[in-house]
Order: sequence, then structure tokens, then C-alpha cells
Amino acid sequence: MSIAQPPFPFRRAGQKYAFVVVGVIFLSLLVAAGLRSSPSVLLVPLEETFGWSRSSISFAAALGIFLYGLVGPFAAAAMERFGLRRVLITALILMSASSAVSAYMTEPWHLIMTWGVFSGLSSGAVAIVMGATVVNRWFVKHRGLMMGLLTASAATGTLVFLPVLAALASSGDWTRVVWTVAGAAAALVPLAWWLVP
Repeated sequence: MSIAQPPFPFRRAGQKYAFVVVGVIFLSLLVAAGLRSSPSVLLVPLEETFGWSRSSISFAAALGIFLYGLVGPFAAAAMERFGLRRVLITALILMSASSAVSAYMTEPWHLIMTWGVFSGLSSGAVAIVMGATVVNRWFVKHRGLMMGLLTASAATGTLVFLPVLAALASSGDWTRVVWTVAGAAAALVPLAWWLVP
């Protein structure tokens, strides 16, 4: 299988370009971790705002985690068939859209669809399987180091995003959390379009 040519100006950058791709994937995995950690800070605000039960809110979060794990093998197959860039951009757009749309939810099933189904599927596509795909395609010499870096991005994303999202959630307007996640995912789309082959 041939690897797609990187876009200009990185076409002739060789191994150095691989580090650029890893950087974009690292940021994407960071944002996906932030998306996955958002329901934990939204539990009380959603309960207070809408009067929803903790079980319905927790069900949406649990469904998202389940789909996050389930979609990995299918995401790997999609990367082989459609290419890394298309899968990454589609996942980032879906992450951003599901988070943004949730700002307008009024019923528990809206939460289940946005934070359960769509965020679970999209963040699962931008998971460690994407990191493994990039590392196996682009690295031989530094494969272990790069895989370790991308694996650490999930914990780093939670470490970076969780305090920020918790502070936003406690400010009294829970929609700041979803807009922050939506903005972070949307900001990566141009980077993915330009830098990922």
C-alpha cells in the first residue's frame, strides 16, 4: 500500500515531516481526551439545569465510553480504506459538532445522542489506534518513543482539559464547557487538512 504524498511544503521533508504528523495526532488525541472527560464535569450542572437524573446523564457518558472502545477496529479499517486525513478530519468535525449541538439540548435523549453516540464514535476514531497507525507507517528507529508519546497524550489531555473544564462548569454556565471542546476540535481541522497526508 502506498502512502499518500504529504502536501507542500512538507513533501520533501522526509523523516522530519513524520514528527509534524505526530504533533498533529498528539493534539488530536489530547482534544479527544478532553471530550471524553467533559461528562464528568457536566454531571452536576446538567442535573441542576434540567433536573435530569444522574442515571440518565451517566448512561450517556457510559454509552460514549462503550462506543469509544468499540469503534477502534473499524476506525483502523477506515484509515486503510479512506486515508488518515479523511478519518481524522471527519472525526474532528463530528467531535466539534456533537459538542456544539449539545449546547442547545433540552431532553435527555439529546444528551445520549450528542455525548453518547456521536462523541463516542468520533473520539474513538481519534484514539490510540490512530496513533499506532501513524507510528507504524512513519517510524522505525523511534517507534517506541513515538508510541509512548502518543499513548501519554490521553492522560495529558485529561490532565490539561479537566481543570479548565471544571472551572468553566463551576462558573455557572455549563455551555462554556461544550463550546470550549467544540472550539478546540474545530481548531485542529485546518491543521489536519494541511499537515496530515
